[in-house]
Amino acid sequence: MYRIIIELSKRMLYLLQDNIVIRGFPIGIGKELTQTPVGNYTIINKVPNPGGPFGAFWMGLSRPHYGIHGTNNPDSIGTQASHGCVRMYNEDVLALSKIVPIGTRVTIRN
Repeated sequence: MYRIIIELSKRMLYLLQDNIVIRGFPIGIGKELTQTPVGNYTIINKVPNPGGPFGAFWMGLSRPHYGIHGTNNPDSIGTQASHGCVRMYNEDVLALSKIVPIGTRVTIRN
């Protein structure tokens, strides 16, 4: 069973399989005024090539209007740049999207 843990302070997303970290990815997070929401969520949908600023892939979270997605601005990875979503390099979000199914648990913590 897969799950995702997002560490905002480290600006990292970790993919776990059976509670063991198997991959780590650098991320961009929400700005000070539009912070990424801490909590427990699930992936509710997956959309390839969503258009706009969302890069190569979108994975929507159970919190409306928030997701894990690619970016057309790779320089924003490692920074506080989004409106609350979790940004990943396009190649990373594509790799992650091939592994995790809809229903995967996502924990976002400081």
